[in-house]
Amino acid sequence: MEIYSKERIESIYDKLVDGIKKYTSEHGFKKAVIGLSGGIDSAVTCALAARALGIDNVLGIVMPSKYSSAESEEYARCLAKNLGIEFRTVAIGDIYDSYLKMLENELEGNEAEEIEIYHQNIQARIRGNILMAFSNRFGHLVLATGNRSEAMMGYCTLYGDTVGGLAVISDVFKAGVYGLAEYINRGEEIIPVSIIDRVPSAELKPGQADHHSLPQYDILDEVLYRHLDKGCSQKEIEEKGFDPEVIKNIIATIKKMEYKRMQCPPGIKIDKQ
Repeated sequence: MEIYSKERIESIYDKLVDGIKKYTSEHGFKKAVIGLSGGIDSAVTCALAARALGIDNVLGIVMPSKYSSAESEEYARCLAKNLGIEFRTVAIGDIYDSYLKMLENELEGNEAEEIEIYHQNIQARIRGNILMAFSNRFGHLVLATGNRSEAMMGYCTLYGDTVGGLAVISDVFKAGVYGLAEYINRGEEIIPVSIIDRVPSAELKPGQADHHSLPQYDILDEVLYRHLDKGCSQKEIEEKGFDPEVIKNIIATIKKMEYKRMQCPPGIKIDKQ
């Protein structure tokens, strides 16, 4: 994506690191806790936090469910080792099963027949509760890990992966997250290449991938950038060769999902181009 030149990525990196330092200092936090998924968003957020606060002040927690791949925990553990931060595994399988046992009759659902959206979101909300428990117990600030592309499309779970006191990369499109990962790895491999190369997935049901719910990120980012930052109309974006139906759906979704963004933690603003 052309707006994320090497120089701009460096500037964004510095701004995000400084933003974490300033926000934690102003609100009386010295430490941060991050839910690690084995994906690129949480990896970049964690690396930024380690740079801003110091490796002794960052805790990474991986919270696998029965739908999490073994690779996700492995990649998260490798990231934590590379960074030198504290790392813990808190499995959520038993908690999730207890939710279903209590709620399946009331909600008239059957996970064995169909994994519905509430099954998926329960997992995310369990993880949010665990992160907040660590925050309450040890005084860590929970850092949310969602990016701007997903936030604009509402591809997140309220009170789940949106939980936290600061959303570090919420003003960075997905393409910029990849750019930050490359910048973080400029001297040595901090973020495992396996994280950067893997297909993005929330892993809330078997075979799930982000592109099943969203347009391909390269298309989504360009449409979002032109509409939100450049102020282009649907017709003007169509003239750039993008599918009219895709553009229409993206713009409609942005409006529809405003209620979610209104309930998300504050983010660190970066200069627009």
